[in-house]
Amino acid sequence: MIGKLRGIVDSVDLDQAVIDVGGVGYVVSASARTMRELAVGQTATLLVETLVREDAISLFGFADRAERDWFRLLTTVQGVGARVALSTLSTLAPDEIGRAIAAQDRATLSRPSGVGPKLAARLATELKDKAAALGVVPAAAVAAAPNAPAGTGGVTEDAVSALVNLGYKRVEAFGAVARTAQRLGESASLDALIRGALQELAR
Repeated sequence: MIGKLRGIVDSVDLDQAVIDVGGVGYVVSASARTMRELAVGQTATLLVETLVREDAISLFGFADRAERDWFRLLTTVQGVGARVALSTLSTLAPDEIGRAIAAQDRATLSRPSGVGPKLAARLATELKDKAAALGVVPAAAVAAAPNAPAGTGGVTEDAVSALVNLGYKRVEAFGAVARTAQRLGESASLDALIRGALQELAR
């Protein structure tokens, strides 16, 4: 089982690279984010996930631990294979995936190629607790998420909508509002949530 490769980048394609390690070329599939960090002729170190099937052994490389951990987590969801996981990591950075799950933001999760609305909903639901356990999603944000699902019209959702109207991304707005709600408590007014969230976003 291969867990890491360090060698010279022999070639780079759209979603695969060949890493020369002591004269042996390893074909490694990777996200667009990782591929951008590879340059032919340069030394590269990649964390590797090895997938063994009856007909093939495939290597998937990652520039950092966060991306590898998300690859592992994403592929635990039914309907998410290695290719869809890489597509997700090519479209969304690990912290963006985490914030989207915390916010239960299915629109963001459905942006990657191969992820439709149903699969996005499954990702949001099934990964909420697992992501928190990995420490990649703030527990406070995960705890707050069920209290403000999209479309409820509650105070928290109104605060998020107000911030979105001000130009903030929904995942950023939700995280800031969730942290503010956690700090101020359930009785916090809409104005207090908005003011507190703006202060969070300004940090």
